[in-house]
Amino acid sequence: MRAVIPAAGFGTRLKPHTYSLPKVLLNVGGKPILGHIVDKIISENIFKATFIIGYMGEKVIDYINKNYKELNADFVVQEELLGLGHAIFKAVPTFDDEEILIILGDTIFDVQLTNVLSQKINSLGVKEVEDPSRFGVAVCENNRIIKLIEKPQTPISNLALVGLYYISNSKLLKECLNEIIKNDIKTKGEYQLTDALQLMIEKGETITTFHVEGWYDCGKPETLLSTNQFLLSKNYSKKDYNGVVINHPVFISDKAIIKNSVIGPYTTISEDCIIIDSIIKNSIISSGAKIEKAMLENSIIGSNAVIKGNFKKLNAGDSSEIEFF
Repeated sequence: MRAVIPAAGFGTRLKPHTYSLPKVLLNVGGKPILGHIVDKIISENIFKATFIIGYMGEKVIDYINKNYKELNADFVVQEELLGLGHAIFKAVPTFDDEEILIILGDTIFDVQLTNVLSQKINSLGVKEVEDPSRFGVAVCENNRIIKLIEKPQTPISNLALVGLYYISNSKLLKECLNEIIKNDIKTKGEYQLTDALQLMIEKGETITTFHVEGWYDCGKPETLLSTNQFLLSKNYSKKDYNGVVINHPVFISDKAIIKNSVIGPYTTISEDCIIIDSIIKNSIISSGAKIEKAMLENSIIGSNAVIKGNFKKLNAGDSSEIEFF
C-alpha cells in the first residue's frame, strides 16, 4: 500500500509563521504536523509514500529524508494549486496498481484504520457536521456512497469528507483523474478529487464510508492550538525542572532551557528554546525562541523569536523580536 500526502499549500491563514516554513512543518504537540501523519501511516505498516510538494518543498524533502529513513518516499511538485484532484493527478506516476491511502497534509486524525484497510473496499472517512456547505459531502444508501458533492449550497447531506480516502482500485482512480483533467472538468474553479471519485461511482465502483470522530484541523491559529491541546492530552512530557512549575499536559524538548517559570497546561516548548521568569499556557513556542519576563496565553511564537517584557497575547512570526516597556 502507498500513502499519498498532499503538502503543497501556502498556509495563508497561518501567516506570519508560514513565511519561513511550509504549513505541514509547523510544530504541534512536540513535532511537525507532517511528523504526526507519517507516524500514523508507519503504525499501519505503510512504508511507501508520495508527498505532493510546492511552497518550500525542499524543506519537506529534508525533513522526511532526515527523520524517516525507513520510508520509501517519492516527491512530486505541484507547480500550480489547481485543486486536490490536480494534486493527486500529479502523483499518479508514482502509483502502481496497489491500493492507496490519501491523507491531507494539514489534518491530524485519531482513528483506527486497520479494519478499514483490511476490508479491501474503497472507503472515505466522514463525520457529521452542522455546516456541510464548507466541505465535500457524501450522500449514502445502505452505507454505500451514491453521490459526492463539493461544498453544496443546499443541504443534501451532513456527512463531510474529512480528508481520509482509502482507494483499493487505484487503477480506476487514475483513469478518472485523467478524464477530469483531459476534459477540463472543474467544480468551483478547481479539479476536485470528489469529481474523480464520483466518476468511479458512475462507472459501477463501490465506495463506502467509515466514521472519523477525531478530526483535527491545523489550518488556522485557533485550530492549531486546539489540535495541540488534543495531542498533548494523549501524550505529554513528564520531566520535572527545579524552580519550574509544570501544569500538565505539556511537551518540553530535552534541549530547552527553562528557569523560574510556570509552564502549562497545553503548552509545547520546542528545542533550543530559552524560557526565563515567564508564565506560558495554551501556547506553542517554536524552536530557538527566547522568552523572558512575559506571560503568554493562546499564543504561537515562531522560531528564533525573542519576547521580552510585559504580559500580552501574541502571534509572532519566525525571527521577529518584540520588547515591551
